[in-house]
Amino acid sequence: MSVIDPVDIKHGDGPIVLGLPHTGTHVPDDIAAKLNDRGRELADTDWHIHTLYDGLLDNVTTVRATFHRYVIDANRDPAGVSLYPGENTTTLVPLTDFDGKNIWDQAPDADDIAFRADNFHAPYHAALAAELDRVRAKHGVAILYDCHSIRSYIPFLFDGVLPDFNIGTNMGTTCDPMIEAATRAVCEAADGYSSILNGRFKGGWTTRHYGRPEINQHAIQMELAQSAYLSAEAAPWTYDAARSAKLRLHLTSILEKLAELAPTLRGTS
Repeated sequence: MSVIDPVDIKHGDGPIVLGLPHTGTHVPDDIAAKLNDRGRELADTDWHIHTLYDGLLDNVTTVRATFHRYVIDANRDPAGVSLYPGENTTTLVPLTDFDGKNIWDQAPDADDIAFRADNFHAPYHAALAAELDRVRAKHGVAILYDCHSIRSYIPFLFDGVLPDFNIGTNMGTTCDPMIEAATRAVCEAADGYSSILNGRFKGGWTTRHYGRPEINQHAIQMELAQSAYLSAEAAPWTYDAARSAKLRLHLTSILEKLAELAPTLRGTS
């Protein structure tokens, strides 16, 4: 069985923490053997998101899951509660891909899920919580910006074509209104891009769990349409340098705005 640390951490001195729960592609050998051919394609990866955000903001902390979401989804409630009751979605350990197709030859049982929760999900969130505590102790405030991407057209999950920028704050509950407004303003001003606030993606478990404005710990999720930075939303999922460079300008503006806001949020709770 191959062994890789389930979380990669880069410590920064600033008030922003980037969460990266879905960019990992590592699947331990014993788990990979249970996936079917479709599952082994790992199509539902947040492809190249760690590359897209790399170097955008000085002194930022990053917490990245190295394991794939098919091992266990680091952005799902470990108790298995659905993020979107009544809507199609994927579970703590997904049984299907985003198209609703089975991904397992041997589906995980309760013991498998418990093992993965203890050895992958829990270490990722222990690291993320520790970094947020460290940053908040240093600055009096911490802002978690959770980084995601997804194909722009997935009928199983949503109707039509997804906007380029999908901002999630669980209807304004996970962060100070100034954070939401600043992020939204950059997205709406981005020429040639579409955006929405709390549309199909309102923020996953990470955003909802850590977003506690009352203790000066804020969280916001950004779900990007992969059409905004990939050459095509299909294998081999090629990173498009020109598209990415254009998008990175707007992402930089968002992160810089949030870093500027952070000192004004101290002591407001």
